[in-house]
Amino acid sequence: MKPFALTDILRPHILALTPYSSARDEYTGKEGVFLDANENPLGSATDGSYNRYPDPYQTAIKEKLAPLKGVRPSQIFLGNGSDEPIDLLVRATCQPGHDSILILPPTYGMYEVSAGINDVPVIKVPLTPDYQIDVPSVLKAVQPTTKLLFVCSPNNPTGNLVDREAILTLLENFSGLVVVDEAYIDFAEMESMTALLDQYPNLVVLQTFSKAWGLAALRLGMCFASEELIRILNKIKPPYNISAPTQKLALLALGRVAEKDRMVADVLDQRTVLHEKLLASPLVRRVHRSDANFLLVQFDEPKAVFDFLIDHQVIVRDRSKVTLCEGCLRITVGTAAENNRLLEMLKKYAESVTTTF
Repeated sequence: MKPFALTDILRPHILALTPYSSARDEYTGKEGVFLDANENPLGSATDGSYNRYPDPYQTAIKEKLAPLKGVRPSQIFLGNGSDEPIDLLVRATCQPGHDSILILPPTYGMYEVSAGINDVPVIKVPLTPDYQIDVPSVLKAVQPTTKLLFVCSPNNPTGNLVDREAILTLLENFSGLVVVDEAYIDFAEMESMTALLDQYPNLVVLQTFSKAWGLAALRLGMCFASEELIRILNKIKPPYNISAPTQKLALLALGRVAEKDRMVADVLDQRTVLHEKLLASPLVRRVHRSDANFLLVQFDEPKAVFDFLIDHQVIVRDRSKVTLCEGCLRITVGTAAENNRLLEMLKKYAESVTTTF
């Protein structure tokens, strides 16, 4: 394995940065007369008590989340969605206009967007036709200035798990951070890469409360990494990046793991049914295997099908112009009723085409 030292890839000024010290850094107790943060002492102009700043490090959530994920609380960073840690990782490591990140299209678009916002060049190495990592090409494309390598698994928009051995090869042969985005891991039959955090100091794992937990509106993302890197992310994040209502609701959800698991099981059942019924449609050329809560489906006439569905208020994502996704629509697995509505509209479109000819 290549030697790895976090200090070698961090921007020098980040190491020297003095972080903002909030009032809750200086006093972490729950009781007292709080005259330190210029808050409104009279309460809130709404239902509930929101006049006090929230815990800047979300301690209660991390203590409850850690045993569920098999990590230590000190290995957890919580962000405003996964987008916040993605952005912070870029800002912490990449000198604008100089350092680069490497992505594997087709993949989640925010890696490239975050790089663009920060004026960081992006190296692209496409996945193979079966949506796996072309490891030799990736390692060949890596530059001395490449600081981050993003791997989405299960991948968005293709839905498949990426070969674990390929990720391990990258971890062992890349001297920067390998960021494995596991937003959809709850729907896959594979252990999370978080189990390897202590073995690989250059591993970062992203997860989210948006998908399996059903908390997309809260915007709460999880980042698991070495304690050293977590300290850096805490150093450069906004002081109170996770609101008190979000923390309260996340804690409530963490007490209902069985409910989350039931929802995941229901989605997986519907995924199987939807996969089979889409395959039977004369409009469909291929339904790609999915380890996520969506299906990538290849149609003979994707644009026409997409427009027809939109006209009938069935909204899917057109991925037909994305690398290696030619002719494909990405379809989220809905409820049984929603999936049936989709299938009814596809049948109606097929009948209209047959009638025309």
